[in-house]
Amino acid sequence: MRTLKILLEKEFRQIFRNPAILRLIFIMPIVQLLILPLAADYEVKNINIAVVDQDRSSYSRKLTDKIAASSYFNLVTYTNSYTEAIQEVEKDKADVVLQIPPAFEKDLIKEDKAKLFMALNAINGVKANLGGVYLRSIISDFNGEVRLEWVQLPRFNPQPMIKISSINWFNPLLNYQFFMVPGILVILVTMVGSFLAALNIVKEKEIGTIEQINVTPIRKHQFILGKLIPFWILGLIVLSIGMLLARIFYGIIPEGSLLTIYIFAVVYLLSVLGLGLLISTYTDTQQQAMLISFFLIMVFILLGGLYTSIDSMPQWAQVFTRFNPVTYFIDVMRMVVLKGSSLYDIRYHLLIVTAFGIFLNVWAVISYKKRN
Repeated sequence: MRTLKILLEKEFRQIFRNPAILRLIFIMPIVQLLILPLAADYEVKNINIAVVDQDRSSYSRKLTDKIAASSYFNLVTYTNSYTEAIQEVEKDKADVVLQIPPAFEKDLIKEDKAKLFMALNAINGVKANLGGVYLRSIISDFNGEVRLEWVQLPRFNPQPMIKISSINWFNPLLNYQFFMVPGILVILVTMVGSFLAALNIVKEKEIGTIEQINVTPIRKHQFILGKLIPFWILGLIVLSIGMLLARIFYGIIPEGSLLTIYIFAVVYLLSVLGLGLLISTYTDTQQQAMLISFFLIMVFILLGGLYTSIDSMPQWAQVFTRFNPVTYFIDVMRMVVLKGSSLYDIRYHLLIVTAFGIFLNVWAVISYKKRN
């Protein structure tokens, strides 16, 4: 126990002596939690639209005014030439073109139906897709207003209409920051746990002190615990700082117990620390460890359910997410913060991450013994 205490004291002194590590541990979470949630917005706004009005009727003007009044669209061109509107798309000044054909109002009144044409600039697929959805919703609302106007006149034979009422559970205002901040916090904890732990151990190899430690009476498990426990504690500190910032700047107060989050974080950090130790056993320089860690972090982020729903991924990617520990922590954070889940609700997540931790740490210890 005394040996472990001396090793921990050495590690903490070494960490706090390095200003680069201190900046990564304390400044990086603050900057990322204050910037990323504001930039990572699922809503697409300021979509530039060009309206080709070849009808110039009262109904076409009402539709155009309704689109221009939306907070999602900017009316950049109002013309009767489809060619001119397409040129705006080619110049990257318009994202969507809506063509209102001649006799739009006449067909709508006489035939009870009319056609519109919509062209989308699909270079940005997300913007084109959501822009099309928003525009269809506005046209659908306009159609409902016209039908209501005709019912009141009355000159229209009313048909049965279904009115839908909805409620959003757990996130009533659909605040994307409540959804994003817990996931971003998981990524920060993962980077501290795996990335910095791997760099710290590899640095011992580069400066040659690990050979000196290997010839001392210090046992393997004491050395490994001495390396991992400091970053386990620092990971929990980063989590605490992140939770505090989320409460101060975004008003995020977990619906569930903080104890549930910390219990899972303790197990999760053991898992990612095992990954960091594993990386360190297969690398000889900090540059190699950085490249491997960066690659793994990118995979964890892209296939962790942070920005993209796992259910919308291809089948092979969904299978991979089951072997991604980040996926489980992001899911747990959102469950506890938004839904108020308890330890019983996350029991399967906890068991799976525990299995990851045992597997990665055992593999790392065995690999470390073989190579040293």
